[in-house]
Amino acid sequence: MINLLPDEEKKAILSEQKKKMTIIIWVLVLIFFFSLSLSLFLIKGRLQSQLENQKKILLESEERLKQAGVIEIKGKINLANSTLTKLNSFYKKKVYFGDILAKIAEIIPDDLYLKYLSISLSGENNSEVNIILSGFAPTREILFKLKKNFEEDNYFSIVSFPPSNWVKPTDIDFSANLKIVKTSNKK
Repeated sequence: MINLLPDEEKKAILSEQKKKMTIIIWVLVLIFFFSLSLSLFLIKGRLQSQLENQKKILLESEERLKQAGVIEIKGKINLANSTLTKLNSFYKKKVYFGDILAKIAEIIPDDLYLKYLSISLSGENNSEVNIILSGFAPTREILFKLKKNFEEDNYFSIVSFPPSNWVKPTDIDFSANLKIVKTSNKK
């Protein structure tokens, strides 16, 4: 094809084509940047949404861990309380023979002495302490004083002296049975 247009027309057409191409390129560049910024804005919104979701999940996880730690600590506390309750119950049921011997030594008059002493446990859960005493009393009055001391002391529940102890007025070989019933206010 032969172009018969004058040179000025050719230059004007070429210039017009360059303008159109430049406009098209600029429009395409603007569309590209607009699309790019729109894409980046949408990506930013999506990432912020995911970040918020992850923060919520993190806070929930931390709360669960704290609760799990609290539950674990509560379990340990309950176990310790249970153990302490059992130990307390065990020690309340214990019989302290030293206390019993001290109480007996406190009650016995000076002129009297023991030959035999037996302490044993009986009853449900060893709730009773049986004590058997035998000894020597120089007079019936001292033996009567011993009996009175045991009966007046609230520590001993049952005090029993057999009638054979009271036959002789002097040089008496005596025996006695005592019982302590353990309650919560006694050791």
